Amino acid sequence: MNRSLILMLFCCVQSSLIAQTLVPSDIPWIRLDQNFSSGDSWELQLVPTQDELYVPIGLVKPEGDGPFPIILIGSGQGINGIKKIQDQMDISHGLMMRLAKRGYASAFVNFRNEVPELYNEVGDATLIEDNVSGGYRTLRSRGSLDSDDFISIIRHIGSLSYIDSNHIGAIGSSHSGEIIMKAVSDSNLLAAAVPAEAAVREYLLVSDADAPRDETGTELQLQDLDYVRSISNRERAMERINRINTPLLIMGRDGDHLQGLFELLFEWVDESKKNVRWLSYSHHEHGYVLLRNLPDGSFSPDRIQELAYKEYIEFFDKYLK
Repeated sequence: MNRSLILMLFCCVQSSLIAQTLVPSDIPWIRLDQNFSSGDSWELQLVPTQDELYVPIGLVKPEGDGPFPIILIGSGQGINGIKKIQDQMDISHGLMMRLAKRGYASAFVNFRNEVPELYNEVGDATLIEDNVSGGYRTLRSRGSLDSDDFISIIRHIGSLSYIDSNHIGAIGSSHSGEIIMKAVSDSNLLAAAVPAEAAVREYLLVSDADAPRDETGTELQLQDLDYVRSISNRERAMERINRINTPLLIMGRDGDHLQGLFELLFEWVDESKKNVRWLSYSHHEHGYVLLRNLPDGSFSPDRIQELAYKEYIEFFDKYLK
C-alpha cells in the first residue's frame, strides 16, 4: 500500500474502525492492512491512549486464529508517529517473521515524545470530575507520559481476540528499555520483559549534571558502576523496583557509554530479590539484540546477535508459552 494513502484511509475507510471498550469511554481503534515488500502482511494499528489520543503500532501475527503469545518491540524514544512504525517494520521484518514462525505475534510500538524528568515529578494519573462546565466530561489530574502510552498499548493488545492476554512480553532498547522498566513498576501487565541497554537514568534518578561526557560535551560517560551508584537515588529507585512482579532479563553491551547504568539496574533489581538475570555481550551496534535487517534488506544476524537472540527467546519461551 502506498504510504501516502494512509491518512486518507484513516479518515475515509469506515470499515477499518473497530470499536473496543476502553476506560474511561468507548473509543474506536483503527486497523489498516499493510504489506512488506516481500508480500508478508502486517497491520498498522492506531491505539487510543489514556488521554484519548492515538499512538501507532505495527503488528505481525502467525497463521491461524490464536490466541497467540505476543512480544512487543521498542527502540529508542517516541518520535515521528506513523513514519517510525513504517521505517521500523521494514528493518524489523526478519526478526518479526522469525518470531511468527516460532508461534509469536509481535508488535513494534511507538509513543509520544519524552518529556525529560517529568516521570520523577508527577504521581499516578487519575480521572477527576468536570467542575467547570457541569457536563459529562472526565478530566485528568495530569498530562500523560510516554510510559502511560506503552501501558495503553499493552492493555489494547490484551483486548485483541487473537492475543493471549496472560502471555504478553516486551523487549526494548535504549529509552524503550527504560519505558519497560516504568511499565513493570506501574502495572502487572507483562508476563516477561527484556530491557536491553536500558537508558534508565530517569528511572534510577541519576544526578548527572556534572557527570563526565565525551569530547563533544554531549554523550554521557557512565561506564563505571561505582560512580553511577554514587550519583543515583537508591531510596526512590528501590521504591519503584520493589513494585516489580515481572520476570526480567536485563541485557547490557560491553563498552557502551552507559554500561555502568545497565549494571546498576541489574544490581538493584537483584538486591530486591526479584526474578532477574543479567547478560552482556560485546557488539559494535547499539540495539544489537533487535536483529535489524541490513541496509540492503537482507536478514543476516551475526554470531553475537544469534547468541543474544537464543538467550532471550528461551527466556520468553519459559514465561510466555
